[in-house]
Amino acid sequence: MPDERVPILELRGITKRFPGVVANDHVDFDLNRGEVHALLGENGAGKSTLMNVLYGLYHPDEGEIRLDGEPVKIDSARRAIGLGIGMVHQHFMLVPVMTVAENLVLGAEPRNGPLLDYNAAARRTRELSERFGLAVDPDAKVENLGVGAQQRVEILRALFRGAKVLVLDEPTAVLTAQETQDLFRVLHALQEEGTSVVFISHKLNEVLDVSDRVTVLRRGEKIDTVVTEGSTERSLARLMVGRDVLLRVEKPEHKVGEPLLQVEGVSALDDRELPAVRDVSFEVRAGEIVAIAGVDANGQSELIEVLTGLRKPTEGTVTVDGKDVTGKSPRVVQDAGVGCIAEDRHRRGLVLDFSLSENVFLREYRRKGNTRFGLLSPRRMAERAGPMLKDFDVRGGTSDTRAASLSGGNQQKVVIARELSADPAVLIAAQPTRGLDVGAIEFVHRRLVEQRDEGRAILLVSLELEEVRSLADRVLVIYEGAIVAELPPSASEEDFGVAMTGGGRGGEEAA
Repeated sequence: MPDERVPILELRGITKRFPGVVANDHVDFDLNRGEVHALLGENGAGKSTLMNVLYGLYHPDEGEIRLDGEPVKIDSARRAIGLGIGMVHQHFMLVPVMTVAENLVLGAEPRNGPLLDYNAAARRTRELSERFGLAVDPDAKVENLGVGAQQRVEILRALFRGAKVLVLDEPTAVLTAQETQDLFRVLHALQEEGTSVVFISHKLNEVLDVSDRVTVLRRGEKIDTVVTEGSTERSLARLMVGRDVLLRVEKPEHKVGEPLLQVEGVSALDDRELPAVRDVSFEVRAGEIVAIAGVDANGQSELIEVLTGLRKPTEGTVTVDGKDVTGKSPRVVQDAGVGCIAEDRHRRGLVLDFSLSENVFLREYRRKGNTRFGLLSPRRMAERAGPMLKDFDVRGGTSDTRAASLSGGNQQKVVIARELSADPAVLIAAQPTRGLDVGAIEFVHRRLVEQRDEGRAILLVSLELEEVRSLADRVLVIYEGAIVAELPPSASEEDFGVAMTGGGRGGEEAA
């Protein structure tokens, strides 16, 4: 029987090097039974690398791993799973065309002769789902599930394989507030069952809500391990960044100018040909930030696609700085003066197999002087990218580094650097701080306010209500594809909650 006084997991002196980078520098970490231990740090601090070493995806250059006090060698994910270690990655590893039950048992299928015993798989899925409060339909196809449900499937899959240690890598990065609270309830249920959880995050309030202890990494080194009780957002932010961080945006009053983005009566269908945007009208003037707030999947994505030329509206008009761009191509919209921080940096923001300099140049390659005899100049691209990457504090590589090799937060910084540096008249910022740490969020918020003060029109689309209230000059609430209310940023959370769930339909309509 394991000694309860011995940590279930210990990482001792873990060092992992990549060319030109020490990702983990003699890091120590331990996890007690039934504990939620948060691993906190800036983007590129080495959090995911450390857990990838634990899960056998990377081999450490130095150090050892102990389970129940005994040294173990973990040279593959299969070995980690066999030792009772499960990991839910930030980007899910599910097979979309398979059902929940099929994904759950994949690789360990119950058999009825030579065939899959699907009934047994579905039964086992229901048993685990009820035991841990992870509500999923065993027969649903993964491709039809929302993000929160897919995450529950990933957790169930790890538990199905007997995980005693569960690693969650940025588990709330793509969840709504309600889905996040649902996840926290699941974590408490796992604790009661004796499962130990490593919670990788950069969201200070969530770390304080859910964890027992916090270990902070900075630039690959362990800074400290502290007990959550008695810690504050400010104290953890200082450990992460090494300085005091402004947790609220300082936004001076500023005069607004003429409308630069005008949306009149816009409607659009989703990919299933169902109404997604319904008769939306608003304007964003020079020198103001207008935010669109709402629960996820209420037409925000389709509206952004209409405004950026990726989706044609069925009705209405879109005007940018006096130019009608309704239904025009993304290139025409971009040339009219629209920049966009895409909500999905992998699908819309970056070409992951391109270098950072190539990604930075995506808006510029057609401009005169950037090519010679029809060919791009690698030297010119590197000269352009180098200072930009430094200015936006992109860590983990140089202008020649593939975008796919950066951490998610640093990938986001590349997108933001490219779009802000293009000097757009209208900037659409869709989930601009998704996946960013507290220091980077402070940096991005400051840049957005600077853009506003320089006379640009900024449309902020965010699921983070605190971000909306902190940055916006005006807030529009969207519900089922329609703007149902306009609220001042100072409105209460209750007022926002009522409007975001449809209670604002009879209230003030946005102009």
